[in-house]
Amino acid sequence: MTTQQQVAVITGAGSGMGRATSIKLAELGYRLVLVDFNEQFGEETLALVKEKGAEAIFVKANVAESADVQNYVNQAVETFGRIDVFFNNAGIIQKPYLFADIPDSEFDRIFAVNTKGVFLGMKYVIKVMEKQGSGVIINTASTAGVKPEHSLGVYSASKHAVVSLTKSAAMEYAKTGVRINAICPGGVATNLVAGFEQTIKETGNVPEIQFPRIGYMADPNQIASVVAFMASPGASYMTGSIVVVDGGLTL
Repeated sequence: MTTQQQVAVITGAGSGMGRATSIKLAELGYRLVLVDFNEQFGEETLALVKEKGAEAIFVKANVAESADVQNYVNQAVETFGRIDVFFNNAGIIQKPYLFADIPDSEFDRIFAVNTKGVFLGMKYVIKVMEKQGSGVIINTASTAGVKPEHSLGVYSASKHAVVSLTKSAAMEYAKTGVRINAICPGGVATNLVAGFEQTIKETGNVPEIQFPRIGYMADPNQIASVVAFMASPGASYMTGSIVVVDGGLTL
């Protein structure tokens, strides 16, 4: 099957790595289902991928709500008939607190999107892919999912959970034709990271911030290129892989 016939669903498509990957896959000929909680940003990405000639739709969703997740999965199947690639990417950053100062509400907020959102996406997309006998899921974890980050204990835990969910599902569905991997970016120049400075001011806690050894923050397009490879036949022997793309941040 050529990429012109393949369908990709991307959550968090309204900005950052989600938008960059949407545009990259549009250039490769995928048909796209763009998912985001922010309707304005999602519609902007929709316009950008259509400029590339892609067939695409936008679906507004809160990835932490089961009904919303089922809706975007159903919309994908109803519109395009299948799901070949799922970039399970939506996520949020924790406000930086020392561990004992983390509000209960902050724990609930982070885990709802970063962990439950990934779980629900996998749960419903796997059912579609298993029926097809093929498909690729790429979850967005983080370098914080392989190495704890100072003042980001809950965020780190949520991303460690994504790594574990990825490996568990990959193990269970390895023989079905469904490949499930995760990407662990670190130091990416996105709006999410740019807004982190404001959250530092809000909490008054300054975390120990590390910088990529390569000397600069990644452009979201650099991450998108890795995602596109992981979605391609070139990565056909990869499942349960946790791919760190961090410019040497975790070294």
